[in-house]
Amino acid sequence: MNIVILDGYTLNPGDLSWDDFRALGELAVYDRTPENKIVERIGNADVVIVNKAPISKTTLDRCPNIKYIGILATGHDIVDIAACTEKGIVVSNIPTYGTNAVAQFAIALLLELCHHVGAHSDSVFAGEWSRSPDWCYWKYPLIELADKTMGIIGFGRIGQATGKIAQALGMKVIAYDEYKIPNLESESSRYVDIDELFAQSDVISLHCPLLPSTKGIINAGNIAKMKDGVMIINAARGPLIVEEDLFQALETGKVAGAAVDVVSKEPIQVSNPLLKARNCIITPHIAWAPKESRIRLMKIAMENLVAFIEGKPQNVVNK
Repeated sequence: MNIVILDGYTLNPGDLSWDDFRALGELAVYDRTPENKIVERIGNADVVIVNKAPISKTTLDRCPNIKYIGILATGHDIVDIAACTEKGIVVSNIPTYGTNAVAQFAIALLLELCHHVGAHSDSVFAGEWSRSPDWCYWKYPLIELADKTMGIIGFGRIGQATGKIAQALGMKVIAYDEYKIPNLESESSRYVDIDELFAQSDVISLHCPLLPSTKGIINAGNIAKMKDGVMIINAARGPLIVEEDLFQALETGKVAGAAVDVVSKEPIQVSNPLLKARNCIITPHIAWAPKESRIRLMKIAMENLVAFIEGKPQNVVNK
C-alpha cells in the first residue's frame, strides 16, 4: 500500500512520529504541498492523508488509484466529498480530539481581553513599572466576569466544555443550537433563540460549524441587536464573522473587544481589516494545537486508516 501525507507539518512539526503509518506500507511525508504539486505527489498512492491541501475532482480524476482519504481535522470542506462518493473513495475525518484544548483556548482569549496580561507584562519588561510613580497601574479597563452572561452559538461538545468553564468563573450561560439537549439546562445554563442570545450576552463565543445558515452570522445587522460593549470570541471558523462589520463595530465601541483564533482566509491576509482594529486579539489558528490534542488526533487518524484496511471504515463523512 502506498501512503502519502501531503501537509503533515502542522500536526507533526517534529515532536511526534509517523512510524505507525510507515508500518502499513510505503510512506511519503511532505511538510507542505503547494496546489500545483498535489497531483504529482499523490502519484499512484492508494491512501492520501491531508490536512488543508485541497483535493478537487480534477485531482481525483488524475489520481485514479486513490481508495481512501484521511483528513487530519474535523472539517472536510477541503475535499470534494461528492466526487469521492461517486468514485467510491472513502473519506474519514477526526470528529473529536481537541474539545478540551479549544474550550480552554476560548476562555484564554476571553481572559486576555479582560486583563491584557501579555500587554501588561510587556510594559513591565519595557520599564514602565520601574518608572511608575504609583505602586500599580493598568493600561486597559479590567473586567470581572462573575455574574456576566456568556452566549454560546453552537452547543456541541466544545460549546458545552466552554460553558462549563464559564460557569466555574461565575458566569451565566445561554446557548443557541438547532439540536437541543434538555438535560444540559440548569439554573446557570439554558437554551435561547438567537435574537435573545444577541440581546442578553455580555460575551458571545462561537462554536458552531460553518454552514450556509451560520456563515457571516456575526454581521452588522446582528451586531446591532447586541448589547453595547459586548465581547466576541471566535475559535471555530473564520467565515462565521463578516470581518469588515466587526472592524466597524470595534472602531465605534459597539463591540468592546474581540479575540479570534481563525479568520476568513488563512494565513491571514495583510488586507484583513481586523489587523487594524482596536482591542482585537488575533492568534494563528492554534486552539487545537497542544501536544496532547495532536497526539489524540494522530492516534485517531491511524485508527481510521486501520479500520478502513480491515474493511470496517469509521468516522466516514461520505456514507
